[in-house]
Amino acid sequence: MAQVSKYPIHKDVEKRIFEIFKTTISSLKDQEEIEEFLEDFLSPVEKIMLAKRLSIAVLLAKGYSYPTIESVLRVTPTTIATVSLSLKYSGKGYKKMVEKILRDEKIDAFWEKVEDILSHIPDSKGSSWVYQRQEYQKKKRQRKKAF
Repeated sequence: MAQVSKYPIHKDVEKRIFEIFKTTISSLKDQEEIEEFLEDFLSPVEKIMLAKRLSIAVLLAKGYSYPTIESVLRVTPTTIATVSLSLKYSGKGYKKMVEKILRDEKIDAFWEKVEDILSHIPDSKGSSWVYQRQEYQKKKRQRKKAF
């Protein structure tokens, strides 16, 4: 669990620093800038914690069981339940991101199927279709996702 100072700050100050935080996040332009910022801003534990929570949400949306998620991500049932409750009752932003991730995965799967079909069609006369198929299979294995 993340630790927060036991000394509360004034609500106006809290509101303002969160506005600055949101503006900063939304101003990041590309993957490289995001990665640089997160690398400097978050500790290794915080990065893993946030990535695991998002992964839990995606796996829950895909219908994976608690025991499977526990063993794959090495998280507690309490953490999974917390994410699940947030998704069910309050997590509009969470839901949008999970839906976007799932939609992107479906698009990737579609194009992978198209590439698979095309890899079975030999190229023009004289080309090495066996070599092309082997290259496609190698690329396919490299793209394979963890879950």
